[in-house]
Amino acid sequence: MTTTTEAVQAPTTGARRNEKVGQVVSTKMQKTIVVEVEMRKAHPKYKRIIRSTKKFYAHDEQSSARMGDVVRIRETRPLSKLKRWALEEIVRRSSLAQIEDSAPKAADVAAN
Repeated sequence: MTTTTEAVQAPTTGARRNEKVGQVVSTKMQKTIVVEVEMRKAHPKYKRIIRSTKKFYAHDEQSSARMGDVVRIRETRPLSKLKRWALEEIVRRSSLAQIEDSAPKAADVAAN
């Protein structure tokens, strides 16, 4: 009788977490952003594409995301009553956010 032992490697990243990509619609809270994710699905009977949106509250530690940014969020442990997601990365910056950043600087110059 020969027994073979196989080395089973444990995954290094842990459990695979759910990820979603959506647009930031609110940054008014501290360290929290609201991300709106659009889901497109065919109607079961009529086969027409139906758009539905859902808002997710995500943790943003550095408060780096701005309104209009496209971001990737990852599922995490419950952080508060509504917050179960964390900001993974900013996929695309909004051009609107760049205009807002430069506007206060121009207003400061005009005030002086």
